[in-house]
Amino acid sequence: TGIFFLLLRLCAATASEFHLDGDYLIGGLFDIHHVDFSVHPRPEAIDCSSQIFSLSSYRRFQIMRFSVEQVNNSTNLLPDVSLGYDIFDQCSDTKNFPGIFNLISENGMVRPWRNSPENLSKSPNVIALIGPFTSTNTLAVAPLFMSYLIPMVSYGAASSAFSQKVRFPSFLRTVPSNKEIIDVMVNILVHFDWRWVAFLYSDNDFGTDGLELFRKAIKETDTCLAYAKGLNENTGHAQMFKQLDELNLNTIIVFSTDLDAEALVEAAVRLNVSDKVWIAGDTWSLNKRLLRLEGIENIGTVLGVAQSVLPIPGFDDFIYSTKCQMAKEQKFCNQYCNCSNLIPDDIISMDPSFSFPVYSAVFAIAHALHNVLQCGANKCNRDTEVQPYMVLDQLRKSNFTLLNVRVGFNDDGEPIFGSYSIVFWNRSSSAEEIGLYTFFPSVSFSINSTKIEWFTNHQVPISQCSQECPSGYAKTQTGIHKCCFRCDVCPNGTYISTDPYSCISCEETEWSEAGSTSCSPRLVEYVLFTDSGAILIISGSCVLMGLTVAVALLFSVTYNTPVVRSAGGPMCFLILGCLMLCSLSVFFYFGKPTTASCILRYFPFLLFYTVCLACFVVRSFQIVCIFKIAAKIPKLHNWWMKYHGQWAVIAGAFVIQVIFLISSYCFGAPRPSHDTFTYQDRIILGCDINIAATTLSVVVPLSLCSLCFIFSYMGKDLPKNYNEAKAITFCLLLLILTWVVFATGYILYQGKHIHTFNALAVLSSLFSFLLWYFLPKCYIIVLQPHKNTQQYFQGLIQSYTKTISH
Repeated sequence: TGIFFLLLRLCAATASEFHLDGDYLIGGLFDIHHVDFSVHPRPEAIDCSSQIFSLSSYRRFQIMRFSVEQVNNSTNLLPDVSLGYDIFDQCSDTKNFPGIFNLISENGMVRPWRNSPENLSKSPNVIALIGPFTSTNTLAVAPLFMSYLIPMVSYGAASSAFSQKVRFPSFLRTVPSNKEIIDVMVNILVHFDWRWVAFLYSDNDFGTDGLELFRKAIKETDTCLAYAKGLNENTGHAQMFKQLDELNLNTIIVFSTDLDAEALVEAAVRLNVSDKVWIAGDTWSLNKRLLRLEGIENIGTVLGVAQSVLPIPGFDDFIYSTKCQMAKEQKFCNQYCNCSNLIPDDIISMDPSFSFPVYSAVFAIAHALHNVLQCGANKCNRDTEVQPYMVLDQLRKSNFTLLNVRVGFNDDGEPIFGSYSIVFWNRSSSAEEIGLYTFFPSVSFSINSTKIEWFTNHQVPISQCSQECPSGYAKTQTGIHKCCFRCDVCPNGTYISTDPYSCISCEETEWSEAGSTSCSPRLVEYVLFTDSGAILIISGSCVLMGLTVAVALLFSVTYNTPVVRSAGGPMCFLILGCLMLCSLSVFFYFGKPTTASCILRYFPFLLFYTVCLACFVVRSFQIVCIFKIAAKIPKLHNWWMKYHGQWAVIAGAFVIQVIFLISSYCFGAPRPSHDTFTYQDRIILGCDINIAATTLSVVVPLSLCSLCFIFSYMGKDLPKNYNEAKAITFCLLLLILTWVVFATGYILYQGKHIHTFNALAVLSSLFSFLLWYFLPKCYIIVLQPHKNTQQYFQGLIQSYTKTISH
């Protein structure tokens, strides 16, 4: 500490506008000048008055002086107590510690950290501090004030780090944190659908905090941070703008100090950067110098987030009545301003940002001291020994109205007042308010886009990596940014919904065309009884049953005639009965399928058609046996006749088929099915057959059909007029042709009418035997009775026997 005390003594001087005597002192830190670190790279104490002058900071400095004067002139606030101040020009965060130590010293001495309550009885020079302005400066000096619990009320330090009360217990601020201004910027981006953006920030604590907050804020939005770069005095603006153009970035957020912003915008004008949207932070959105900069209108459209400007009554008069004091000697280090060239209008017309935060900070401290001293209408309790921690406690409880604004702080020392204006830099070189973002008592956002004169001929500029996908297309990300994607159409059976990156499959009962945004219910189809095809087939089935009954009656009347006996005699009635029972299955191909209807589609047909085929196998075998085997192998014929071989074969086929059908249906019976694959817009109701389970039940009729065809073909050379074998062969050929045609249609067509075709195939199979086996015999019985005699048949047999014996 010896070096600092030496500096304190070296810098001692006469009074200036930086100091005002009073009963209680308030400290002030204002960056009236800025250090050029390229000129002063070494860690040495600096005379701030020789550095770059900031008129906007000087204006805020005068706001503090004016605020203290107003408090002292007030009869209601601290009525018999005067406030004084010690203000320092903090032009650097690392080279201005003499003034800081002066503020926390006790009788000219800086004591070690206090570690016991009794040390709190000794007061530092000041009861509270206004400032600093920047987050970096605040982070540098805050630990010194925190250890003494000296209230720091900053009017500009917006870093979110100061919300951590464990690290900064006595820190409060009268400006919203970076989080709030970042929220405003993100709302602007979302409002105009700007998704492909650059974020340029001051390369310091303030800027890096803003960058981190921005990255967090856009996670839940469609915005992508395509480019981020810190700004400082060594930034290569030409190279940076070239990179922005290569990335096709049209929206640039500039979250920086006013000096960095000025250097950036001046470089943009100089380099002829155009057709960009600039979103300015509150540090430079009302920068009068840039607003009047020649060529500023060529860089594009500038939108800004600014603190709502509240006119402070009496300030202009204060500036006009106050002459800049130019003391030949300073009172203390960095308490001097060479402002001889300034005129009041320069100060008054300067950027008014952060004026109310300074004004409200002074009044918050004054109200806190008012409460500590238990002030009444005319006097205060001067016997109270005021300690900084007492002022801190009352500051946290602040609740007063200032310029119609309710001033207060939350538990983290954040202001529960304030709002942001959204401004547009118009062609009249002014920042026109076009919107408002309020935080208290609730968050609201509004913006009037019609006031903005876009550089794109009244059209909102587009800032996207990839053009938005058409309706019904899903995004497929290309690269690391979600904003860069290609568009793929959603295929049939899917649709695009709230998630733009995936196509959602429709439900099984729904369908969609390619590129759909929703699904439509599928049309459920099955053959109704009222369908024309169903009516024709059912009518055909009724005709078949009628003809079958008629044939049975005719055969029963002429039962003892040769034609009936040669056709099979009693076996004919079994065949006709089975044909009628088979025809019942046709009725179950229509209507909505059920488990019962699916079983009855196949069970009667497979069972009774097997009996029919068994009968025709026996008939074809008997024909061959009578005309060929009887003459050559009489013993076999005698055995067949003696033991009724035909009925044994028929009964065996029936029993075997019953066993196979019951076994297969127990293993996997036919059941209703929903065909959702053949057509995307329809569901075809049908019956699902277990192929493995039904194989055996199909093998029996196929085997019988093969045997029947073999035996009947063997009798093809029988007498010309005795054509039973030929009739059976022809029936079998029709049967095979029917099912070949049906199988071909089943492969080529899978609509609802396939069930109609199936019923037609069944009906055709029944008609093939009825028409081509029984009706010719009915024709002979009715129209050619001379051929239905014993003599005629014996003559045919004798003639054929003589032929084959030779």
